[in-house]
Amino acid sequence: MNRLKNINLFLFDMDGTLYLGDRLYDFTKELLTTIKEQGKSYMYMTNNSSKSVKDYIKKLERLGIKANEEEFITSSQATTYYLKNKYPNETIYVCGTQSLKDEFIKEGFTLTEKVDDTTLIVMGNDTELTFKKLHDVCKILLTKENIKYVATNLDVVCPTEFGSVPDCGSFCDMIYNCTGRRPELVGKPEPIMPQLAMEKMNCTKDQTAVIGDRIYTDVKSGLNAGVLSILVMSGETTEEILNKSEDKPDLVLKDCGEITKALRD
Repeated sequence: MNRLKNINLFLFDMDGTLYLGDRLYDFTKELLTTIKEQGKSYMYMTNNSSKSVKDYIKKLERLGIKANEEEFITSSQATTYYLKNKYPNETIYVCGTQSLKDEFIKEGFTLTEKVDDTTLIVMGNDTELTFKKLHDVCKILLTKENIKYVATNLDVVCPTEFGSVPDCGSFCDMIYNCTGRRPELVGKPEPIMPQLAMEKMNCTKDQTAVIGDRIYTDVKSGLNAGVLSILVMSGETTEEILNKSEDKPDLVLKDCGEITKALRD
């Protein structure tokens, strides 16, 4: 726990870590206040590409947390960064929400809903998913040679107050079952999001921590980025999952409330 004293940048997963669905955890406000009082920084780092940053700001406001755009790093942002550097001139079919499409439009990408025009597919956590989109993606992957295929994240499920609903990873599994194709991955567990955050906040690996409730996304992203990886048991991960996992976090905490205690001791 002493290692937390040296952390200047806390990169928090959101759902299952700071809140669950539409319920803010009791410790969250005090935690964020404590970090700021000590002259440290935090960012919200989410794999959920179904919402824009503005959507997340509105949600946090409903939960009683004031936030601004500079405090977020999302898989949507990481995907636009990735595509600008690797695939800057493609015509993109986005299997995602309107919020995700708006992110791409804002960054100057060319989008299409026509199979014949598509040169790259982006798969997101599409809470507006239709069979037509699945049909189009399969047709593109099966009929167009050398088509590029990128996913914002591979989370299998998204937590809610009543349990789980499908996330982008589950949609990608459906596509794989039909086409045999797997996408390139941008979001957690890849290191891109922590790296972008460290660059933005001018922090080193030794000064940075990734905190989340999932081993295969949050913890592994921290490990891949070479920063302190913290698993909280307030969301998806159970003791059984933790014990079976080959990827072990640097710290395991009951919840993020323990970070507040460590910083104040």
